[in-house]
Amino acid sequence: MILSPSLQTLLPNRVEAGRRLVEPLLKYANRSDVIILALPRGGVPVAYEVATARKVRLDLVLVRKLGVPSHPEYAMGAIASGGIQILNDDVMRVQSIDRAGRGLPLPGSRTEHLDV
Repeated sequence: MILSPSLQTLLPNRVEAGRRLVEPLLKYANRSDVIILALPRGGVPVAYEVATARKVRLDLVLVRKLGVPSHPEYAMGAIASGGIQILNDDVMRVQSIDRAGRGLPLPGSRTEHLDV
């Protein structure tokens, strides 16, 4: 089951999650300037449902998760081609992760920070 905060409901799978997004995204249908970007693996079924129903382009964004050293499955950020790095400052703070000590980019470098 997937909990969707924006829909406030439990969804049985990612395909259903994508189907539920089709109607709210109606204004983007059939537009040549719209591209649905999907993160493999979990985001692809969601994005596919939206892209096919709204007849817009679908593309993949390939990233690599940066796991917390003590819990590799717990993401603290991601990296993508072109040197893009996104770090969740809250996770890094809670997990006491030192950027410099871990070889992570320091503030001011080509990095985006996620504050949720």
